[in-house]
Amino acid sequence: MQKLIDKLRREHTLLPDELLQLVKTQDKDALEYLHSSAEEQRQEFYGRDIYIRGLIEFTSFCKNDCYYCGLRKSNKNAQRYRLSKEQILDCCKQGYELGFRTFVLQGGEDAFYTDDKITDIVRAIRKSYPDCAITLSIGEKSRESYQKYFDAGADRYLLRHETADSSHYARLHPKELSLSDRKECLYNLKEIGYQTGCGFMVGSPYQTAENLVSDLLFIKEFEPHMVGIGPFISHKDTPFRDMPSGSLELTLKMLAIIRLLLPNVLLPSTTALGTINPRGRELGILWGANVVMPNLSPVSVRKKYMLYDNKICTGDEAAECRFCMQKRMESIGYKVVTDRGDCKEFI
Repeated sequence: MQKLIDKLRREHTLLPDELLQLVKTQDKDALEYLHSSAEEQRQEFYGRDIYIRGLIEFTSFCKNDCYYCGLRKSNKNAQRYRLSKEQILDCCKQGYELGFRTFVLQGGEDAFYTDDKITDIVRAIRKSYPDCAITLSIGEKSRESYQKYFDAGADRYLLRHETADSSHYARLHPKELSLSDRKECLYNLKEIGYQTGCGFMVGSPYQTAENLVSDLLFIKEFEPHMVGIGPFISHKDTPFRDMPSGSLELTLKMLAIIRLLLPNVLLPSTTALGTINPRGRELGILWGANVVMPNLSPVSVRKKYMLYDNKICTGDEAAECRFCMQKRMESIGYKVVTDRGDCKEFI
């Protein structure tokens, strides 16, 4: 297994059957070697710098009915809200003062926010904070819409592909959603010029090791600038309420493999990791991640943005999240930096 890991680090690719061996291995020595190899690879490109993104969850409305998501339109118990342009700009102002140089606007697919509204918000942020990166994570849109947001000043776009296997995709989503449409969006985003992020859930219902290999092969083929992965965590008001959560161990393994596949990728250690384990975000960094995303959303709405149950940090003020994260990173020998945190090929 060490030879496979050495090959992956040297060539940044493996054959499908080799990736399957790596995904399935439980050998402790192999996992420790994978861990150390990924950490060394990340330090080679990014040193001990950890980039922070200010997350602004600006709408909990969504037109979709994905079976795993607490914001799904059929969830009558979900608490819905929308932030105004002024509220979003207040979040940015507070975040900028705390040292954030990337703002991530994330929300459900909410038709209330028309292209004109989104571009107006993006232009306002760009005008007020010209030295900051603006990331959108608002789902599937037309190529024309993506172009409008980009022309208004958006730099990055996050759109998890969720799974690269079409049969598996169909078991996680209603029939009106398709993997082919999701992939088309991703390729459109990259062609327009966005720093583009894809990603998937680890341990999602019905997922197999072969599904994970398909995810890794797609990521390698697509070569995103960012990859967002995290463990599946069930939500009590979804069809998957009784499904087991994804494991910390498998998520860390996938982070390490992705770091070796794409050595310069921006790789978050997610809130979901911190939800399934108190030190999950620190462990994610130690296994190859280099991005964390503290929450800048107003405390009054944080508990309403529930993609999954038991989400952490829903009662903290932005400053608490920011300095808590700094201390957590320092405790493992890393440092949060005030930086846009671009993918290295963009510098």
